[in-house]
Amino acid sequence: MDAKTAAARESLRVVVTGHVDHGKSTVVGRLLADTGALPKGKLERVRAYCERHGKPFEYAFLLDALKDEQAQGITIESSRIFFKSARRDYVLVDAPGHVEFIKNMISGATQASAALLVLDAKEGVQENSRRHGYLLSMLGARRIAVLVNKMDLVDWREDAFKRLAAEYGAFLERIGARAERFIPVSGLHGDNLAAPSARMPWYRGPTALAALDAFAPEPSLAARPFRMPVQGVYQFDGDARRVVAGTVESGTLAAGDEAVFYPSGKTGVVRSIEEFPRPPKGGRVFAGSATGFSLVQPVYVRRGEIAARRGEKPPAVAARFRARLVWLGRAPLSPRKDYVLKLGTARVGVRLESVARALDASSLKADRRATSVARHEVADCVLRTAGVIAFDPVEENAACGRFVIVDGFDVCGGGLIQEALPDASSLRHEKVLARNLKWQESAISPEKREARYGQKAALVLITGARGSRRKEAAKELEARLFAAGRHVYFLGIGSALYGVNADLRAAGDHVEDIRRVAEVAHILMDSGLVLIVSASELTEEDLVLFRSAIDPDRIETFWVGSPPAGLKGKVVAVPGKTGPAVAAMRKRLADRGFYP
Repeated sequence: MDAKTAAARESLRVVVTGHVDHGKSTVVGRLLADTGALPKGKLERVRAYCERHGKPFEYAFLLDALKDEQAQGITIESSRIFFKSARRDYVLVDAPGHVEFIKNMISGATQASAALLVLDAKEGVQENSRRHGYLLSMLGARRIAVLVNKMDLVDWREDAFKRLAAEYGAFLERIGARAERFIPVSGLHGDNLAAPSARMPWYRGPTALAALDAFAPEPSLAARPFRMPVQGVYQFDGDARRVVAGTVESGTLAAGDEAVFYPSGKTGVVRSIEEFPRPPKGGRVFAGSATGFSLVQPVYVRRGEIAARRGEKPPAVAARFRARLVWLGRAPLSPRKDYVLKLGTARVGVRLESVARALDASSLKADRRATSVARHEVADCVLRTAGVIAFDPVEENAACGRFVIVDGFDVCGGGLIQEALPDASSLRHEKVLARNLKWQESAISPEKREARYGQKAALVLITGARGSRRKEAAKELEARLFAAGRHVYFLGIGSALYGVNADLRAAGDHVEDIRRVAEVAHILMDSGLVLIVSASELTEEDLVLFRSAIDPDRIETFWVGSPPAGLKGKVVAVPGKTGPAVAAMRKRLADRGFYP
């Protein structure tokens, strides 16, 4: 099947979840077995494994391949299972049900737009059952079927089924969700999964498989604007191409199209689509393709940007946005703490700005005065990132609007971006975006300049407390690099403030001062220079301004002397004496590869 045919076939991603021991893995295993979707010999191998170890055979073992999962009898990671019906292709995401693995369940749910939620007919609705229902609704699963499993344990009784369906249906209504179907099933015996059950003649609705096929299809990804989060940019020995690689989340792209990268706004015409071991037929890629492409004129883009196509609706670019999230960290989500937000391939610092409402996902108790978000609460809130990022509101493109929040090495929350919010950094970035969209590329590529000059263009910021020897160190660094044959230029901040920025002196607009200096630096760096700028006591906000206008990988910041606590780890501290400071700076620049 070629890429175009595959893109045209209807598909649906479905998360399967439920409280631990309610039998969801058994349900999925039996469904796969009864539909003939298992790899040849898989069922026999699992049966033989159980016999060798003296364990009763369970259909759940078809999915629980990890040894520790088989030993503990619980699903730990989300597993993706592929199978087909006559109507469409399915990706079933088997998500954990144990309370300790809710973050894995969220990871699974963010991959899906529909859900099967499994309840135990005998044990009934549990706290995690309610929590899962809320999380599914919150994370965008609009099509939900509830499977009331283990009907064999309640003697296949209609009243037991109806009582449970009424209880859970009322809960879903209270949270603004709705199950399209409640289906009585038995994963152990296969009743009402792929075929109707003779033991429950009172039920005349669809089987689980028929309910899946009845779900409305996902909106066509191919018809949406092109989106490809940039995984990386690769260049191979002896090959001048720079291949921008990633997975296409929506839309299509072909040779000759103009790609625009957000949030940088850099553009380039696609020269060729690059796939291995051979290019795609027709030179076009579709949603779901893991691919790469090269540009006619290479541009510097970074991992975490989103590639879009000129002429289509662009993604939003902002540093503030309204979001709905669920928090799983042991300590509350606090406005006084920095976290990391992961969206697609982007990773950026993030902080909670405000909370509109926090809701306990099990009890549904709401707190509209909350200032933080406690464990297992769902919150409508405003988040602020350390720099602008590109995204789509989840209603427009779920793949580019779902995120997770990391604290240290732990995934502590996840959620959906609802809308971008304006702020000063976004307004400033609009100017950078406009500049990049209108930028006139030189006929001489950056690679040619690097080869001629034997160096990479860079911005070297040298700052320090008033009275430090930062200016002397900057001029001495320029002199040393010039003597070594480097193309280098020293720009004292005053030269710009009383020249290019002379009209701002009365207004005292510090932010615009820095923005203009950054734009001057951008132009000089485009000529291939190593530019050295000295300024006293640059702040973290100043450094963010420079990074928003210039590729952060091309910036190195030195603090002459001991930096303040707020900048430690964000600048490179060098000795207060000029000679040792210059030696340390030259070594750092060489180590970073700005020159041999």
